Amino acid sequence: MRDRGTKPLRALTALPLPETIIFDLDGTLVDTAPDLTAALNAVMRSLGRRQVPLTDVRHMVGRGARHLIERAMEATGAPAKQADLDDLVRRFIVHYDANIAETSRPFERAETVTRQLRDRGHKLGICTNKPEALSLKLIGELRLRELFPVILGADSRPYKKPDPRHLFDTIEALGGTPASAVLIGDSETDVKTARAANVPVIVVSFGYTEIPPHDLGADAVIDHFDALEQALNGLARLT
Repeated sequence: MRDRGTKPLRALTALPLPETIIFDLDGTLVDTAPDLTAALNAVMRSLGRRQVPLTDVRHMVGRGARHLIERAMEATGAPAKQADLDDLVRRFIVHYDANIAETSRPFERAETVTRQLRDRGHKLGICTNKPEALSLKLIGELRLRELFPVILGADSRPYKKPDPRHLFDTIEALGGTPASAVLIGDSETDVKTARAANVPVIVVSFGYTEIPPHDLGADAVIDHFDALEQALNGLARLT
């Protein structure tokens, strides 16, 4: 959803901590499910399968294209043959890459709030299990690149979330430290990553998760980006 440009902004108060704020991408900063659904269903059509509803896809994404296709195949008929998966993933990526920002949009107020954080001096980065090239392309097409100087994807390193090194490397590339950082995510993977890194984690309730957000074990759960200030303030008081 686009930010409402006419809505008056309330200035965020100064925060001593956390200095470095790392975001997950899909389901946290950007609602990418519509374009992921379109790419998935292009593959399903080519196989003569039924379409997978958007509401179902929102609970299937988050573990990579291969897992998404496996889940979709199981939901629409016979499971995918392992020998066919590489080709199905390739076809999915080709379609998605060509249409990556057709309907994907930042969640409401995500751009406004992250811009305010950046302007206050916070270091912002993205740590995602989306491939790096696709992550950079999406953020670029949404004109958000200036807000996130560091974006590490699933293939940026030999490891990825929930390996804490993925998060550590994102923080370090921004010139930050884990002791003054927080991860904002939407999934069990994000919580596991933060816990392994001993970094606080805030979960958004509107993302892509099969587990209810309040059951993920995060330090805070927010229902809207306007609630991020209060959650960050709560973390700052705990430090």
